[in-house]
Amino acid sequence: MSDTSQSFAKVLGRGDVLALGFGAMIGFGWIVLVGDFIGAAGPGGAAAAFVIGGVIMAFVGLTYAELVSAMPHAGGEHHYAMRAVGPHGAFVASWAMVLGYVSVVAFEAVAVPQTLVYLFPDMAAGHLWTVAGYDVYASLVATGVVAAAVMTFVNYVGIKPAAVFQTVAVLFLVCVGAVMLTGSFAGGSAANMEPLFTGGVPGVFVVLVAVPFLFVGFDVIPQSASEVRIPHRLVGALLVVSVLCATAWYVMVMLTAGAGLPAADLAASELASADAVAALWNSPVMGDVLVLGGIAGLLTSWNAFLIGGSRLVYAMAASRMLPAWFGRLHPRYRTPANAVLFIGALSAAAPFFGRPMLVWLTNAGGINIVLAYLVVVVGFLVLRRREPAMERPFRTPAGPAVGWIALVLSLGLFSLYLPGMPAALGWPQEWPMVLAWWAAGALLLWRLPRVPPGPDAERRLIALMDARR
Repeated sequence: MSDTSQSFAKVLGRGDVLALGFGAMIGFGWIVLVGDFIGAAGPGGAAAAFVIGGVIMAFVGLTYAELVSAMPHAGGEHHYAMRAVGPHGAFVASWAMVLGYVSVVAFEAVAVPQTLVYLFPDMAAGHLWTVAGYDVYASLVATGVVAAAVMTFVNYVGIKPAAVFQTVAVLFLVCVGAVMLTGSFAGGSAANMEPLFTGGVPGVFVVLVAVPFLFVGFDVIPQSASEVRIPHRLVGALLVVSVLCATAWYVMVMLTAGAGLPAADLAASELASADAVAALWNSPVMGDVLVLGGIAGLLTSWNAFLIGGSRLVYAMAASRMLPAWFGRLHPRYRTPANAVLFIGALSAAAPFFGRPMLVWLTNAGGINIVLAYLVVVVGFLVLRRREPAMERPFRTPAGPAVGWIALVLSLGLFSLYLPGMPAALGWPQEWPMVLAWWAAGALLLWRLPRVPPGPDAERRLIALMDARR
């Protein structure tokens, strides 16, 4: 394998890795989507959906944990699939996950100005146009674009500044979680949570379909594995811990928000979690504090996916799947600077579409994230069978059984996005996004030569692609 990992700076410790994974999964959806979730399934149904989703992600995470310890290279699933199923499978996994990462980064660029409107109601000015019934304002677009530029700059100048930023923001986010939990005991009402379950199984499916988008993030840890300075076995364990922490967080948010306001009030709120906490504490100031926590979660997710997405794009370029421009490391900062700029530019475009883009990105990104998970799980099972002696510092207990369970659960999750299902992707917004992305991907995939999988698959691919030039 062509391993360029030594070109990266190894600076990430235990706390950095855990903050990276947990912070990536706790973005901003828990602020803006809570009302929709509780309205569809009730507080208990929404919490149950996240428990189910957390179990699915934990099984998938266990396969990742073993693979990242065995192949600690920048690009994560790109390398796992390359070794297990060959370049074409690696491209499918990587291309799908890149869209997932870009969708999250773009989501955050839209969510920043939408959040600030809660704190500064008069900041929306300069009407530009209307998208799907929502007005787009120049001031909000400018805020999102500036935020995208700042986050891109932080990641451009090095992994360590980005890691320090991540840790500080996650600590603040944890403090805000304590505020929510304490408020539920101080001012929560069981009556507000009635009925605990609504919408039946279809209601749970509505929440469950958002799980891949809200839980995506533990896979950022493998993307940055070349920059980790702790034992690879521990990296795998921290990955699984981060999934469990995120599951606990989302369950806590559903139950505390449900205790704060009735479902109808949450559904009518722009920022349901914030209004629920304001009611729990009987103080608008506490609602503002929660919004600040939401901004912290938004920035941790944004930061993590810029890190993960840029490393994945870099890995694809290093394998000659993308133009060489994407695979250049900055000579001073030792970051995949061009890949960072590319993803940053895409995120800067999202605010021009306004709030409707939030839901579109959630679903369009979600189906691709699950597709990438499916390829990784298949790769895990293939490598367990074909290369049983491969060094695995972290070895998943009952590996084949875990892999098959992860595969079945992931297939079930993938099916929720398909036509005819209660939470199918919409037209003409979400499906065109997915189809356009894969139309571009098909052109890139077509030019790849057929190379058998194996430990040296990437080296053979690079040799063939270079010989064509």
